[in-house]
Amino acid sequence: MKILSAAEVDAALDDLALIDRLDALFRAGCEMPTRHHHPIKEPLGPRSADAMLLLMPAWTRGPSGRIGVKVVTVFPDNGKRSLPSIYGQYLLLDGTTGATLALLDGTMLTKRRTACASGLASRYLSRTDASRLLMIGTGALAPELIRVHAKVRPIREVAIWGRTPAHAETLAESLAVSLPKALGRPIAVRAVTDRQTAVADADIVSCATLSKEALVEGDWLHEGQHLDLVGAYTPQMRETDDRAVWRARVYVDTRAGALKEGGDIVQPLANDTIDEDDVIGDLFELARGQQTGRLPGDVASITLFKSVGAALEDLAAAELAIEA
Repeated sequence: MKILSAAEVDAALDDLALIDRLDALFRAGCEMPTRHHHPIKEPLGPRSADAMLLLMPAWTRGPSGRIGVKVVTVFPDNGKRSLPSIYGQYLLLDGTTGATLALLDGTMLTKRRTACASGLASRYLSRTDASRLLMIGTGALAPELIRVHAKVRPIREVAIWGRTPAHAETLAESLAVSLPKALGRPIAVRAVTDRQTAVADADIVSCATLSKEALVEGDWLHEGQHLDLVGAYTPQMRETDDRAVWRARVYVDTRAGALKEGGDIVQPLANDTIDEDDVIGDLFELARGQQTGRLPGDVASITLFKSVGAALEDLAAAELAIEA
């Protein structure tokens, strides 16, 4: 059995290769049961926050089939112990015998596959000449998303906005050094404080936050933009307002997930701003050519991609990591 640490998973996964692998598995499909949520009441005793155990299984059939399951724990009170609130591990099994093949760090695997799912969506939905990226959010996913978007499109300028300006400044300073090395070309990175102006200036706006209030308003948008919404993964959260969703051509990673879990879709569906037919396609349909993304020469459409994550993405990343 192989055991891959976070550093080993990170080193094994090439962004563009993972995007290609995700595209191929969304095209082929796999068995993907609904993720399991198991609340753990007051694990530290009375008055402690409830914890959560998440199980995300997926498998492919045939002689080369594999089975994978991600086990994630969410313990909100861990911050009081100076520990991460989320831990994850990924178990990969042989699909014909059930034998254990590998145990991989699930936290790194999740970061890499999440960013590359947004990269895959951008291939289908953003303008091929997109050169200005705005990153809203400064957490662990932000540098991953910035790097992947800059590999998929010819990004020359990156603006970073965060609720805490000092965090945005720190991230911008770090990426100003590391990003040109990763890309092999110059790229300007800066922190910004005026979110409305930054949205208006961007070709691609990527959001990865835990916000419960809209951070991107529809009246700020202009023709040709692409919105990449990665945070707000519960029905109570959201990163855009109703008008932004109403103005955009809406796509999701999976209909089963986004229409039930992503607040940016769930809330405008509930208040009749949009209906389910307004969700044009998901990554399965885009990969299979059943729905079209942005057509060549389309500089007018505003596209919106909502991601909540899928076990298929974990399986694709885990397979690629152990092959590498």
